Amino acid sequence: MHLFTRVVEMNSFSRAAASFNLPPGSATNIIKSLEAHLQVRLLQRTTRRLNLTPEGADYYERCIRLLAELEEVESALTRSGKSLRGKLRIDMPPSLGHLVLMPRLSDFRAQFPEVELMIGLGDRRVDLVAEGVDCALRVGALEDSTLVARQLGRLTVATAASPKYLAAHGYPRTLSELNVHEAVHYFSGRTGRVHDFKFVESGVEKEVKMRSTTAINDADAYVACGIQGVGLIQAPLFMMAPHMTSGALVEVLADKRPRPLPLAAVFPHNRLLAPKVRAFVEWAATVFASCPLLNFDTRRTIQQDEDAPFGGSEDRALSVEGVDPFI
Repeated sequence: MHLFTRVVEMNSFSRAAASFNLPPGSATNIIKSLEAHLQVRLLQRTTRRLNLTPEGADYYERCIRLLAELEEVESALTRSGKSLRGKLRIDMPPSLGHLVLMPRLSDFRAQFPEVELMIGLGDRRVDLVAEGVDCALRVGALEDSTLVARQLGRLTVATAASPKYLAAHGYPRTLSELNVHEAVHYFSGRTGRVHDFKFVESGVEKEVKMRSTTAINDADAYVACGIQGVGLIQAPLFMMAPHMTSGALVEVLADKRPRPLPLAAVFPHNRLLAPKVRAFVEWAATVFASCPLLNFDTRRTIQQDEDAPFGGSEDRALSVEGVDPFI
C-alpha cells in the first residue's frame, strides 16, 4: 500500500522504487501482485504516464487514510516520542536551515532517535508529491493550491547597507531619497522575476523601483553583496542579524519596514499529517519561537546622530572575523 501510493504520487514505478531503496523493476512486480490479490486493475499504463482506474482512485484514497491511521495507532502505543520511526524527508530554504534549525538539530535527534531525517537545503522549490517530500518549510505567500499550510510564524524584513556604502552615498531617511541610491536586487531562480524593494509608510505598502546593476538569486551571495558595499539590500532580518551585531551591516529606514513574510510548513493536501511529520513541525515551531535571530530587532538600538551616523566606527563595523553563518 505504501508503494502503491508512492507510485501514484510520483507517477513512476522506478522513482517510487528508488524512494524505498528497491531495485528499479521491483515496483512493477509488487503492484502487479497487488492487483492480482485484489483481482482488479488499479493503474492504466501508457508510454508517457500512469492513470488511475476508478477502482484505483478509490483504493488510493482509502490507502492514504488507512496508512496515516496505522502510523497514528502505532505511535500511540507508547507515550515516548522515541517510538516514532521511519524516513522523514524535509525541504527548507538554506538560510533558514543553516542559521536557525541546524544549530538545534541535535535536540530533535535526541527526542526522536529512530526517525531517519533527509533534509534538503536549496532555493529550488521542490514538487513535494513528485519528489516524495513529506514536508517543506516555505517563506512567503502559498502559491500552490494543492498544498496545505500550517503557519509557524512571520519573518521580519529589513533594509540594510554596509557602513562603507553609507559613508559614500549617505544615510537615506525618506523613500524619496532612494532615487540616488544603488540597490542589490534578488531574483527568483525559478521564475527569473526580480523583486523590487517594498516599504510600509503610514500604513500603506509601497513598491520602490531603485537603480541597480547587480541582481543575485542566492541568499548567501545577496547578503555578501551588502556587506561588501555593493548597494542597499532588503532581506529577512534573521539573515542579516549576525552582521548587524558585528557592525558589518547597518539597518536603514527601520520605521518603514515592509510587511513581515509568513513562514509555514506545507504538506500535500491528500495526505493526513503523519505523527513523525507532526513531531518535526511542533519541534520547528518551538525552535522558531525561541530563536534569538528571529527575535532580533535593531530598532531598539538605532540611536545614530543624523549628522554623523557612523560615529567614526567604520573600521570596527567592517570587521566580520568569525561571523560566517552561511557555511
